[in-house]
Amino acid sequence: MLEIHSPIAGHRALAGAVAVLALTAGALAGCGDAGATITRLTVGSPGPDPYTLMANTDKMDVKERPSAGGTKDGDSPGLYGGTRRASTCDQQKIIAFLQANPEKARAWAGVQGIPVSDIPRYVSRLTPVLLRTDTLVTNHGYQDGRATSAPAVLQAGMGVLVNGYGVPVVKCNCGNPLTRPEKKISTGNASYTGRSWPGFEKRNVTRIRPRDSRKGTIVTFVLVDPGATMGFERPRATEGESDGPPTALPSTETEVPTSDSPAPSDSGLESPATESPGTESPGLESPGTESPGPETPDPGTSPESPGVTSGDPGTGTGGMEEPGDGPASPISLPPSEEPAPQVS
Repeated sequence: MLEIHSPIAGHRALAGAVAVLALTAGALAGCGDAGATITRLTVGSPGPDPYTLMANTDKMDVKERPSAGGTKDGDSPGLYGGTRRASTCDQQKIIAFLQANPEKARAWAGVQGIPVSDIPRYVSRLTPVLLRTDTLVTNHGYQDGRATSAPAVLQAGMGVLVNGYGVPVVKCNCGNPLTRPEKKISTGNASYTGRSWPGFEKRNVTRIRPRDSRKGTIVTFVLVDPGATMGFERPRATEGESDGPPTALPSTETEVPTSDSPAPSDSGLESPATESPGTESPGLESPGTESPGPETPDPGTSPESPGVTSGDPGTGTGGMEEPGDGPASPISLPPSEEPAPQVS
């Protein structure tokens, strides 16, 4: 058969190929939501739509973790801090407040994916810690009878409650429930509102993913004191009364291992190996939402971490015991009115 080599046909083919490549690039760029607006919340700030107000939950001048930014596993030694033998969060006050406000309790429990009746047990199984990196979360407030939702960066030094997989689930100074941020959000390309703080950098905003659920829930968190002078262990679901003796700082305080380097999620994407677990039914504990039911495994890839072992410490009332003798609770800035949002 006679073949016809037409310059016009060649140009059309080339133009078609270029169009396909352009569409593909556009689709890939669309995977990261560069148009997101993230609210910065400073230490001591309750932020928008707080459930309530609580003092003495945060601490200023916390020495930040050297390895910041990217995605970190919830069981990483030194990811969180705290004051040895002192709690950063009054869990019983949160429980009492929600029990006294049924409408807010329903909205709060709905965010956490648990029945309202499970709130006391759920909260008592959480662990109070201090953030050591500026951390990206989804902050859920309460307004007009329903829960609100917006991405937020919490400043290092803010007190939070973390679940058995090391994921922040409650913001202590206002009681707001927290969930993991949407993967499509690009911290580098997003706009930021709210007052900034010295040292804030987009590239150092950290995402936290749950510990590999095949290892079970965390038994012991390896924390670092606010001045980064020592490490210590805090058993899960305790408020400081069971903290271990001072220990050497984790190796991450002096060196940055390859496995702790920024992950693709910094651009709004995560690799398939770090997919978060699917939504679980109420009453089951999952890396995103924890409740006092049976543990439910799901895929994960976080490496083994020193000081963290498999298993669940049971259903004890760690969050209900009185802290032992020790230094007073960390002091936070008193809640103040939020300044007018400024976009940067």
